[in-house]
Amino acid sequence: MATMATTGERESARNWTFLTNHAHVLLAIARNPTARLREVAVEVGVTERAAQAIVADLEAGGYLRRTRVGRRNEYTINPAGRFRHPAEADRQVGDLLALFTEPVTGATTEHR
Repeated sequence: MATMATTGERESARNWTFLTNHAHVLLAIARNPTARLREVAVEVGVTERAAQAIVADLEAGGYLRRTRVGRRNEYTINPAGRFRHPAEADRQVGDLLALFTEPVTGATTEHR
């Protein structure tokens, strides 16, 4: 006799993440401000066109600035930008960046 999965079991089997693609793109750029969008797209797991659209959203929202350097773009992130959701609007994206990017000194932290 076959058993049916409960709603909770079906939901837990779905693939989901805590961070949006916008957050993943911002973090990828924070880690490598001169990365090509093709590289960002591969790291995040989206198409290059989706990465372009996300960068355009982030730029329009004031979260990053794109500067042309030769044939490449260099990105500068605004860590003072506020989260868009009302539940986190009192926090800055710099808090997220600090959580997910290594310190400038290159020191690593021990995971517990």
